[in-house]
Amino acid sequence: MISNLRLQNFRSYADASFEFEPGVNIVVGPNASGKTNLLEAVLVLARGSSYRARDAELVRFDKPWARLDGFFEKQTRTIKIEPPAKTFIIDDKPYKRLGLDKTLPAVYFEPNHLQLMTRGPEQRRDYFDDLLERSLPAYKTLLNSYKRTLAQRNALLKHHRRQAIQQLFVWNIRLSEQGSQVALARHNLVDEINELLAKTYSDISHKKSKVRVDYDIQFPIDNYASRLLHKLESTAEADFERGFTAHGPHREDFTFYLNEQPAGQTASRGETRSLVLALKIFELGLIERIRGQKPMFLLDDVFSELDGSRRRALVERLKDHQVIITTTDADAVLEYFSGNTNLIPL
Repeated sequence: MISNLRLQNFRSYADASFEFEPGVNIVVGPNASGKTNLLEAVLVLARGSSYRARDAELVRFDKPWARLDGFFEKQTRTIKIEPPAKTFIIDDKPYKRLGLDKTLPAVYFEPNHLQLMTRGPEQRRDYFDDLLERSLPAYKTLLNSYKRTLAQRNALLKHHRRQAIQQLFVWNIRLSEQGSQVALARHNLVDEINELLAKTYSDISHKKSKVRVDYDIQFPIDNYASRLLHKLESTAEADFERGFTAHGPHREDFTFYLNEQPAGQTASRGETRSLVLALKIFELGLIERIRGQKPMFLLDDVFSELDGSRRRALVERLKDHQVIITTTDADAVLEYFSGNTNLIPL
C-alpha cells in the first residue's frame, strides 16, 4: 500500500504531495484537475511505466525531467525520468529496469475498459497481453521478442522478393516458435478466466447466465508452431503482395459470449458493464494469487459509468484492499462506503 506520494514536473503537476490511507481514498475534483495524472503516477511507481504514454510525455511541458517519490509499507520507490533515460531507485538501490518481481501489484479500471468488447481486436489483445505481463514471469520478454521478429519479417516483405526469399525461412521458424508460446499463454489465461467468469457475472447481475470468452486462435494449440510455420511458408507470396505478415498471434482476437451470443453485438449497455466488471474482479483475484499480496485497486471515474447495483457489487469486492477512486462528485461515491474514507480534494 502506498502512504505518501510526491510528484515533481510530472504531467500537470509542478510539485505536489499527497497522503493515502490503507482503505478507501477518494480523489475529487473537476475535469482536467489532474485526477487521472495522479492515478497514472501511482501506476508508474508500481509498474515502472505508463499504460498510456511514452516516458517523454510524462514530463511537464518545457521541463527537462520528472521525478516521482513513493513511500510504501515496506519500501521507498523513486523514478527519475530524464528522456531518453529513466532510473528506478528502490530502498536506495538503483535499477535501469524493473522485472516483474520488482513491480508492485496494482489493478487499474478506467471508463475505456467498458468498451473492451466493442472496440477493435488490437485493444483486446493489448488488454490480455498486459494482464499476462503482470502475472506471468518472462511473458513481457517473450512478447517483445515476438514483435521484433515480426518487424524483421515485415521489413523483408517490403524488399525485392528474390533477394528476401532466402532469408525469410529463418524468420519464419523464429516467428512460429515464439508465436506458439504467446498463443499458449493466452490460451491458458482464457481457460482460467472461464472457470470463474460466469459465476462472477451472475453475482453482479443477479441473474444466472452463460458467459465465456473465446480466444479466436488460428491453429490448434497442440501443434500451433508447425501449423503456423507451414502457413507462413505457403502464403509467403501473398505476404509479399500485402507487405505484412497476415498470420500469427498479432492477428488473433478474443470474443466474449453472453448466453451463446457475441456480447459485442447483442449485449445491452448494462450487460456489457457487468461483463467488464466481472473481468476486472477476476484480474484483481489473479494478481493477488500470483503475487501473494493484495493489489492496490485504482478506479478512474468508473463510478459515474455504473448504476447502483453494479457499484455495490464492485464495493463488495474492494474489502481489505487499498483503493484510490477519482470522481467529480464525492457524495455519489461516499454513500457506498461505510466507515472511514480519506478525501483528497484537487
